[in-house]
Amino acid sequence: MTENLFPSKKTENKPVTVLGKTFSSEDERRTYFREELRKKLPELKQMEGFPLGEDEDIINLSDPPFYTACPNPWLNDFIAEWEDEKKELEKQGLRTADLEVTEPYAADVSGGKNSPIYNAHSYHTKVPPNAILKYILFYTQPGDIVFDGFAGTGMTAVAARMCRNPNVTLKNEIETEWKSLFATTVNWGERKAIMNDLSPIASNISFNLNSSFDINEFTNAAVNIFEEVKSEFGWLYESYNSSGSKGEIIYCVWSTVYLCPNCHSEISFWEASMNSDKTRQSENLTCPNCSVVTKKRNCDPSIETFFDEVIQETRERVKEVPVFVSCIEGGKRIERELTDKEKNNIEKLERLIIKSYFPKELILGKGSFWGDTFRTGYHRGINRYYDLYTKRNLIVISAFYDKILKSQFEERIKKALLFWFTASQSRLDKTNRYSFNHSRHVGPLANTLYISATPVEISPFYFFNSKLKHMSSLDLPQGRSIVQIGDTTSLTNIEDNTIDYLFIDPPYGDNIPYAELNSLLESWLKVYTRIEKEAIISSKNNKGIVEYQNLLILAYSEYYRILKHGKWMTVIFSNTEATVWNVIQHAISRAGFVVSSVSMMDTSRPGLHGIIGSIAVKQPLVLSCYKPTEKFEQTFNQNKTIEVGVWDFVNEHLEHLPIHLISGDATTAIVERSPKILFDRLISFYVQRSLPVPIDAGKFQLGLRERFIERDGMFFTHEQAAEYERKKAEVPNFIQLSIFVGNEQDAIYWLRNLLDKAPKTEQDLHPLWMKEVAANMRKGDNLPEMRTILEENFLKDELGKWYVPDAENEADLEKLRNRRLMKIFEEYRSEAAKPKGKLKEVRVEALRAGFKQCYQDKDFTSIVNVGDRIPNNLLMEDEVLLQFYDIATSRI
Repeated sequence: MTENLFPSKKTENKPVTVLGKTFSSEDERRTYFREELRKKLPELKQMEGFPLGEDEDIINLSDPPFYTACPNPWLNDFIAEWEDEKKELEKQGLRTADLEVTEPYAADVSGGKNSPIYNAHSYHTKVPPNAILKYILFYTQPGDIVFDGFAGTGMTAVAARMCRNPNVTLKNEIETEWKSLFATTVNWGERKAIMNDLSPIASNISFNLNSSFDINEFTNAAVNIFEEVKSEFGWLYESYNSSGSKGEIIYCVWSTVYLCPNCHSEISFWEASMNSDKTRQSENLTCPNCSVVTKKRNCDPSIETFFDEVIQETRERVKEVPVFVSCIEGGKRIERELTDKEKNNIEKLERLIIKSYFPKELILGKGSFWGDTFRTGYHRGINRYYDLYTKRNLIVISAFYDKILKSQFEERIKKALLFWFTASQSRLDKTNRYSFNHSRHVGPLANTLYISATPVEISPFYFFNSKLKHMSSLDLPQGRSIVQIGDTTSLTNIEDNTIDYLFIDPPYGDNIPYAELNSLLESWLKVYTRIEKEAIISSKNNKGIVEYQNLLILAYSEYYRILKHGKWMTVIFSNTEATVWNVIQHAISRAGFVVSSVSMMDTSRPGLHGIIGSIAVKQPLVLSCYKPTEKFEQTFNQNKTIEVGVWDFVNEHLEHLPIHLISGDATTAIVERSPKILFDRLISFYVQRSLPVPIDAGKFQLGLRERFIERDGMFFTHEQAAEYERKKAEVPNFIQLSIFVGNEQDAIYWLRNLLDKAPKTEQDLHPLWMKEVAANMRKGDNLPEMRTILEENFLKDELGKWYVPDAENEADLEKLRNRRLMKIFEEYRSEAAKPKGKLKEVRVEALRAGFKQCYQDKDFTSIVNVGDRIPNNLLMEDEVLLQFYDIATSRI
């Protein structure tokens, strides 16, 4: 059994047992497993996602067997050991052998982003561990194994370790919530965690937040290094006011120099855009030489040549000049123009030769030059990683790096110091900018490598000291989690059916080019992301929506393989693009998972991109998905070709849906229990298993009402219906499904909700239809007239009022409607068969009916032919169409 998983000053030199082997100290353990890792590297290099870097750099970055800067060869050994530990926990009464979670955690979850652990190191996207903690506690019990395939900075592992002993406030909050929501107690106790990410910097952050170290020992070491560097280079950030007294520069604002399009004289962007008293910046530039007023976009940057001592070449760069400093003088924070002595210091340091290490490679030189964030205008002359720093900052930063690597501190402390080093760099490169009109904001434009016309050079001493103060107060949860660099689409080092719970926060389309943004910090680690394996949309790397979808399908297929039967996966989604939303849902279903519910996660404040990015939603959505039980799979396989299998699935699925949800002081409808969504889930389940769907929508509706109980437009098993009625009686107010009408199927259910309340004439419905339906349709989706939809789906009484038919009449209407839809589809098929046939506007419901029939007939060619000729947004945004099309393309 693994022991001493909380290394500190006291335990580093004590015996430690890891994977059945006992070592006299952590150093001996580390040395042994590093040698084992070295032996295994040739085999590990054959695995997908192995990072770019020299063997020794990968080994030195690792702390095996807990953390490997490559795929981890010991994962199955840990899993086997943890399974044995579960038996001991069961004997102690701390867990049960047959825990079964049948309902999802469907309540909205909140979890703030202002905890010290969350803010210890910046990253592009993170989910607060306080929020993840609730999902882990709900779906697992002590000793269970949690996996995160897009782990990023390892917040899932932090949450898994927090289950052991959270702070008192959080513990009381969750226990109160559990009692209210589930009428049960919380089963506290550490869960085991395996974190996987393609990125070396993300994995290194994850390791440091999930492998405890002695904070006091770290703080003393960091203070020593800080004082050594400052004693040597502190003069670089000394300020000198007009009277000659010294202070300390916090930051210096620089300005790009442009050429006037009229007189061709040089213009300082700062001077030309500011008003006379320097209190406001304008969008216009006024040339000080000829007084012409113009825009920045009309001006070319002034280019200067310089001799680069690093590569011994003459190069070009955009000319920049320092314009003002923010400094502390006489105990006060002031902003002013630079004095002559401060300008002389800058000129003096340009002649200095940097002797300590700094990355000299071309940007993304380990893969391809630059990427999606490159812009010709402001990246001119920025070819190598050191070009992203001012000379002054590079001198100081490289000195910190050199002191850390050459220090004689204990190994774990050195790794913590390297963590401090990378954490301190988030504001120290030239992407940091000054925005005068936004409360004098200093910071980068999120998730780009944009360099503004007013870059800000923050003192490394200021920022390293700020991060040191923050880290000195860290209280990391005890224990260790397992962290590896690996390709989540190929988890060949994890055996089938071994994981108890999955928490996944995937990349969202082209929101963030992680590998490119991470490459600057990874250049200091000397280990880089294998960018071609990154699951994003990237024009530079020839990855469109289809390539992104295929990578996600591979990833979720691996998750399905490693997850145990009957267990759950939670997926976070934070993107407003319908195409990306649909692709993620499709990948989940294609892998074999069944979606049970969609809820909200309130993270209190958005991530870096969510603050200003137009394509990021303010609060993430949470998809709860399950892998069917082995018992169900066996039963279903016996009945999969007959209608009995349909009702086996529906019963299994209803058992995995939430029974009662409360919003405020009212019972709220559960969309997954509506017949529309149930039928979509049924189609998805059959199609992903390459099975014909043995029932049409009309018979399905009829069968639902014969076999299950309908309440408030939702379907339940008999036992669930009784529980729903009991709980609804306690909260009698009811919130009906809020339907945003974006397609014909939504329009049908919108009408059904209205007519369920009372029959209505066409005149009653028309103004509501024009307001709610006609204005919201997708481009290319040809919505029929309201009268056509009424005639196909509803009945009219002798007074001319439309009403919802009973089950038998509804089934008959469905048959007639399907014939009409197939007739329309045949027209589409004929048009698509023409050499240049394009279908600019189509009726999506006809496509659904036609694709389903073609699938049943194994006519995959027609599906692909028609799918290739309809508007791409309709295909990618419709879950059913995409499923049929995706399967068809793999069959021809």
